[in-house]
Amino acid sequence: MYRIRLLVLGLCLAPALGLWAQSANKATVSGYIRDQVSGEVIIGATVSLSNAQGLVGGGYTNEYGFFSLTVPFGTYTLQVNYLGFKPLTKTLELQVNQRLELELLEEGVTLNEIEIVAEPEDNNVTDVVVGRNQLSIGQVQKLPALLGEVDVIKTIQLLPGIQFGGEGNTGFYVRGGNYDQNLIQLDEAPVYNASHLLGFFSVFNADALKDVEVYKAGIPPRYGGRLASVVDIRMKEGSPKKYGFKAGIGLISSRATFEGPLVRDKSSFIVSGRRTYADLFLLASSDPEVRENRLYFYDFNAKVNFDLGANDRVFVSGYFWRDVFKFGDQFGFDWGNRTATARWNHIFNDRLFSNLTLIYSDFDYSI
Repeated sequence: MYRIRLLVLGLCLAPALGLWAQSANKATVSGYIRDQVSGEVIIGATVSLSNAQGLVGGGYTNEYGFFSLTVPFGTYTLQVNYLGFKPLTKTLELQVNQRLELELLEEGVTLNEIEIVAEPEDNNVTDVVVGRNQLSIGQVQKLPALLGEVDVIKTIQLLPGIQFGGEGNTGFYVRGGNYDQNLIQLDEAPVYNASHLLGFFSVFNADALKDVEVYKAGIPPRYGGRLASVVDIRMKEGSPKKYGFKAGIGLISSRATFEGPLVRDKSSFIVSGRRTYADLFLLASSDPEVRENRLYFYDFNAKVNFDLGANDRVFVSGYFWRDVFKFGDQFGFDWGNRTATARWNHIFNDRLFSNLTLIYSDFDYSI
């Protein structure tokens, strides 16, 4: 009986020992990808590992610029690619786990010719991002803007599979769903009724944004489920390397953005605001009834982040906007939204990344 028990125990331990031996011969390379000039993390950068036999593994950086790849021991070539940036190549000798901090340098792209090729027959099976579109704010700002106001939502309306709600309307319709069946969130906090000026402009100031992801199908379960689509918008974190100021005057509104490091390469901040000034011209009228009218909107973004060490980062962001319209003392209405997000990123090990988020979102209106 004793020998039988030992035999059973050996049979049970053999698979576990085999898996341990297999994983013991592998190493993990992980880290963050950043913009060399601004210090902002890069979302969706392509990271690949190859050796003499060819490509071994690859993936993308997540919403926080983090990546992790596990491969057998050996010598590899690490390559990082992102549109608009110079590719980065690095040779690695992987015998132990390695944590990297990599920076990409922005580079202009010259297109000599365009070649159109058909997609592979199994592309819809091997591609894991079906129904997902990713837009950088650089792409959004290059498109023509109504009255000089860059509008993220109107840019989304130009994507295939999305129908716009008509002229002067920021609503959009995906897969036959209604406009209120889309989840729009900023730094993971839901934003309700995302429009200024009765739907002519969206409530997002492009100067404060970094990345936009649109899911028209195959919505990841972390979003909690939506009938139509998900629009996931991420704010900039502010440059941890240098201070910067940006301002603009438009026909409808003026805006200003200020960013910089709190502690160089450790923490940073960004504040950005936008406001219309049509009501200021009303005050110049000689008619007292006209001077009593109110018509304006504003929005304000703020964000700070702290690097607490190699494994921990903390982000705190807030967003506030309001529309006010008042026709003397006869009637009027105003509405607005307030959101706040606190996030904690923690790396348990080179293969386990976690994010804890606390969210506050409140929409109110009065007539």
